[in-house]
Amino acid sequence: MADGVSYAANLRRELCFRNADFAQRHKLSHVPSYGCEPAIVYAPTDDSSIHGNFYPPSYKAIQKNAAWRLRLNKVHTQAKTSLPRADRRWRELDSCVSSDALLMNIFCCPRVLRSRNCAAMLGVDPAARPQFGYRPRVPLSNGHIDRTEVDLKLGDLLVEAKLTESDFQTQSAALVETYRDLEEVFAITDLPRQNEKYVSYQLIRNVLAAHAGGETFCLMTDARRPDLIERWHTIMRCVRPTDLRTRCKVLTWQELAPELPAPLQDFLAHKYGIGASAPAFNSAD
Repeated sequence: MADGVSYAANLRRELCFRNADFAQRHKLSHVPSYGCEPAIVYAPTDDSSIHGNFYPPSYKAIQKNAAWRLRLNKVHTQAKTSLPRADRRWRELDSCVSSDALLMNIFCCPRVLRSRNCAAMLGVDPAARPQFGYRPRVPLSNGHIDRTEVDLKLGDLLVEAKLTESDFQTQSAALVETYRDLEEVFAITDLPRQNEKYVSYQLIRNVLAAHAGGETFCLMTDARRPDLIERWHTIMRCVRPTDLRTRCKVLTWQELAPELPAPLQDFLAHKYGIGASAPAFNSAD
């Protein structure tokens, strides 16, 4: 989808521009990646008290939680070819375009976890605590289980987070059709395909996970990505059970932002361009 590539590229360009300014203005340890539009990649301070890619209260909370802290260790798969050498290994969540980092910035913030307004918007119990990289049990027709990661589980809510990713991945029909409940959940002849592959595989799999676990599912993405939102609606139109369709929703970061603590709103506005107070971005810069 040409428009999808364009929306993703434009948002990536904006985030790189904003973070170059953000890192310099706050004197944060960082490097630009190689290429004509370098992404900003941050490093923590030597004592790990500050990491430029994270809202300080969220990062402090991450450091105190062993499971959350482990999430920071995901290795940056393109570091050898796209980033300068450093004393530490570059991590995926060091990058300014990481959707996982954005997700943790929001949901590791102690005040967000205690907010009844946020809980009500998400349809979860305020006492729910985030599990990042959750592995649901999605039944296959051969009796086995697919335990591919979901970005976040919050109570009975499964979340897929997107920012500058180009799409929801494609997958071979042979693999997708091994899911036990595929025909029960979807009008499969209506699911979008490219040749012998299903389009938006991650959405298909996550809806199946919600069905199998009796859970709800939410796509969290950026309002500047109408292409991803349209792909979401294309998949949702194929969901057969009415009750499951009502348990699936899409929420933009921009819709969530007004319910967040004011200091976090300010962080998101300047670093990500999310929120009413976001400084203007000139694409010609």
